[in-house]
Amino acid sequence: MFNKLTAMPADPILGLLTKYREDNHTQKVDLGVGVYKDESGHTPILTCVKKAEKYRLDTESTKVYIGPTGSADFNRLMSELAFGAENQAILANRVRTVSTPGGTGALRVAADFIKRCNPNSVLWVSDPTWANHTGLFEAAGITVKTYPYYDYDTKSLKFAEMKSALSEIGSDDVVLLHACCHNPSGMDLNQQQWDEIIELTAEQGFTPLIDMAYQGFGDGVDEDAYGVRKMAATVDNMILCSSCSKNFGLYRERIGACSIIGKDAAASDVAFSVLLYVVRCIYSMPPAHGAAIVETILGSNELKQEWLDELTVMRDRINGNRAMLVNKLKEIGVTRNFDFITEQKGMFSFLGITPKQVAQLQSDYSVYMVDSSRISIAGIGTGNVDYLAKSIAKVL
Repeated sequence: MFNKLTAMPADPILGLLTKYREDNHTQKVDLGVGVYKDESGHTPILTCVKKAEKYRLDTESTKVYIGPTGSADFNRLMSELAFGAENQAILANRVRTVSTPGGTGALRVAADFIKRCNPNSVLWVSDPTWANHTGLFEAAGITVKTYPYYDYDTKSLKFAEMKSALSEIGSDDVVLLHACCHNPSGMDLNQQQWDEIIELTAEQGFTPLIDMAYQGFGDGVDEDAYGVRKMAATVDNMILCSSCSKNFGLYRERIGACSIIGKDAAASDVAFSVLLYVVRCIYSMPPAHGAAIVETILGSNELKQEWLDELTVMRDRINGNRAMLVNKLKEIGVTRNFDFITEQKGMFSFLGITPKQVAQLQSDYSVYMVDSSRISIAGIGTGNVDYLAKSIAKVL
């Protein structure tokens, strides 16, 4: 049977990481992998996480299954974090949440759920979107198409084209939106644009699927959830996939959540039964450790405040890195306008250079980024920004 297989292409990000690790250049720069790094290039464990883990080790008394839904407290706290405790959808008992193996697991659960809702649904994603979105949904047998989003020439949002495209989408389809910190462009909807998209969603009747992988990395925990919360309070049906990898630094613990909202409590119960069947058929029971950490932090006023403080440090560092790179490019005499980098949010931006220039940065200067020139902002630091800016200047 295996003899019929043909090799799949290697993941470009993982391939970059391998090349970076094997590079002996003393000033090499990794702008490929999308994980948070501190000034030293390390991805630390948050102090609040360490405290929550110690509490769990001291109090855990069993390793028995926690059930397909995961912890009820985790699900409640994650729902409140995403939607807001006083959201109309929560007050009307319309929200149902399960814990999942990471944000990717949440997306796969959503994909299989959508397939059971309507096998002929088309799922629309932004152009561009996270590279794994398309593969995840196509693996579930869903047709994936794109709507206009990012203008590579003007480094801005194609909002008029986006609205025009979404106005043609019918009620049988699903539209995937990024809650904040758009991956890979860093270009987000502002609140007025969110208002217009939410109004359009209600008019057209398609189902919004919002991917929220970076809550707290843009403007703040509440600010980044603006679109999620207003959408939940406005539309009849909605799906939310969220991740604790970035904002809690729990990458390898693989913990996320998938939430669905029905028209009313009864409809939500029916949809939830289908969601649980999907979970049972994919991985049966979710992992417990990461969820217990998050639950402990969000359930403690002291630990939650410590988490918010640590999240602010990470967010401020990323925003500071954006400004630092742009200012350094100006300082060394680069005349091309890179101000768009400071106007974007989250972990990523497109540098806006050609694949040939990207290849030259890698071969001549050991600066690593994907061919599209998407850079991970967290890879910039005071120790490498001079070298990075000068290297970019040399290939322009």
